[in-house]
Amino acid sequence: MNLDLLAECREAKRIGIAGHIRPDGDCLGACLGLWQYLVKCLPATEVWVFLEKPADIFKDIKGFGEIRSDFPEESPFDVFFVLDTSTDRLGGAEKYFKAASKTINIDHHVSNQGGGQINVIRPKAGSTCEIIYDLIDLEQLDREMAQALYVGIIHDTGVFQYSNTTPETLEKGAKLIGYGFDFPKLILETFYQKSYVQAQVMGRALMESIRFLGGSCIVSAIEKKTMDFYNVGPKDLDGIVNQLRNIEGIDCAIFMYETGVLEYKVSMRSSEKVDVAEVAAYFGGGGHARAAGCNMTGTFHDCVNNLSLHIEKALKKWEAEHDERNNNH
Repeated sequence: MNLDLLAECREAKRIGIAGHIRPDGDCLGACLGLWQYLVKCLPATEVWVFLEKPADIFKDIKGFGEIRSDFPEESPFDVFFVLDTSTDRLGGAEKYFKAASKTINIDHHVSNQGGGQINVIRPKAGSTCEIIYDLIDLEQLDREMAQALYVGIIHDTGVFQYSNTTPETLEKGAKLIGYGFDFPKLILETFYQKSYVQAQVMGRALMESIRFLGGSCIVSAIEKKTMDFYNVGPKDLDGIVNQLRNIEGIDCAIFMYETGVLEYKVSMRSSEKVDVAEVAAYFGGGGHARAAGCNMTGTFHDCVNNLSLHIEKALKKWEAEHDERNNNH
């Protein structure tokens, strides 16, 4: 559906914006891009962003310092936006969503059924920032807003290399960098650059990785005691699963880190042979066909065994369909 953002917000005195727990670049870019837009176009309206504390790599995005990460008690919002997620992953911001007079959910995850009173769910969009770009009045777009939206697009498309990148994605990216921000620096500092300790942890994860299912899949896990040893948190583990996926011959990469006793956060990346969104959904997670995640309980081996059953099924299905296509030719 087409949504007139300003018409939906014009009568509001207080607007809230939130995204998912452990916000990534797309979540942060969408929230701050929309925040900038509403503050600019509705100067008499109070607009707040609620997110778990994002990584400091995003500190140069306008509005970063305005993010509320303490989730205090608030009077009900007139309009509340949920961006880049379904409403069950809001964490501390869920109470604002439940109390709001009007709720609007904007997302691009295929697993999102739409939990707002108004829903704009576009699974074919490469990022939620792309959808925000489509919904705003482009005459109001400025350098800082363009920078926020560009961050989201590059993070969810892997700097335009993932299969969710479309010609429209590239056109939007081109228009955004036309606003003159230092996009090579932005890409380096928010996507590629690692601290020395982050590089050490990644090296350890790669060194201790295990291939399975005939070598077509790979898995690595970091235990809580290892994270404590290096003094790193979940944000410091970004990029490890992508690096595993980049290894030659890998169709599905799994990276897990321990969040509690017999509890793991699981991230998956895949080739066209495995729809990891389907695999993740089976365990209560979600995401995209080539990038998805879930939470699991059990030992490391329990989790890998359970995941491998579904991954193997997907691989066999792809091979059968591939053979059938070849036979038909």
